[in-house]
Amino acid sequence: MVRMSAEERRESIVRAASAEFARGGYHGTSTEAIAKRVGVSQPYLFRLFPGKKAIFLAAAERCVEDTIRMFTEASEGLEGEEALHAMANAYTQTIVERPELLMMQMQMYLAVAAAEQEGDEEFGASVRAGWLRLWDTVHLALGADVNETTTFMAYGMLINCLSAMGFPAGHRIWEGLDLSARIEGLPKK
Repeated sequence: MVRMSAEERRESIVRAASAEFARGGYHGTSTEAIAKRVGVSQPYLFRLFPGKKAIFLAAAERCVEDTIRMFTEASEGLEGEEALHAMANAYTQTIVERPELLMMQMQMYLAVAAAEQEGDEEFGASVRAGWLRLWDTVHLALGADVNETTTFMAYGMLINCLSAMGFPAGHRIWEGLDLSARIEGLPKK
């Protein structure tokens, strides 16, 4: 059996943490559950990460980077409305195929609000920095048009909320969205 390097193990921890945090949130997920999912001990987990917060922030960073990469790849070589529709299609397909990405995003926003209520500004600073990189990626793909970017991101947040609440494909709630932003892979309950 080939041993994983510390970097490979770190990567497997971030993937496992993303899935666990997406399901249970920051406060509802134990480091024990993450360690168990990866098949390592908690002490080993803490050799690679200084604590639960660092693991969460690494998972949040991964979530943002995955979304940025997805938008970048979808819009490559496209401009304006073509880029907008390609990114919208890629996003809706991604959240159907990888619902943990959507749920991790939602958990990130909740963690920021909860942490800042407790006086911890690090969560917010980190998540906001990632969101700004995401915004800039979309903004450039849409020709640096602030109104287009705002509308695209607003639709994205609406899609996140409707998807997280479980509105099925074909429900009337989706009718006002552009076809490229409708979620077709959801169950039709």
